[in-house]
Amino acid sequence: MDKKNALRAGSLAAGTTLMMLLMSSPALALTRDDGDDPAPKLSVIDTIGLFVAAPLVLFLVIIGLVMLLDKSKKA
Repeated sequence: MDKKNALRAGSLAAGTTLMMLLMSSPALALTRDDGDDPAPKLSVIDTIGLFVAAPLVLFLVIIGLVMLLDKSKKA
């Protein structure tokens, strides 16, 4: 009985997802709007720096501050 309910729930979820995908209209990103003003493209170095290096540096700064300002007793 449990497998039957799981199969029913799975088929309902799959059917719902399929219907949502089929009924949704595509995003018309190729057509420009009147007020559209895209920014200049980023280079590879800029992209890596912005989306990889900057978060890593921020993460390391936060870790360093937490370790520096830790008030718990050392073992």
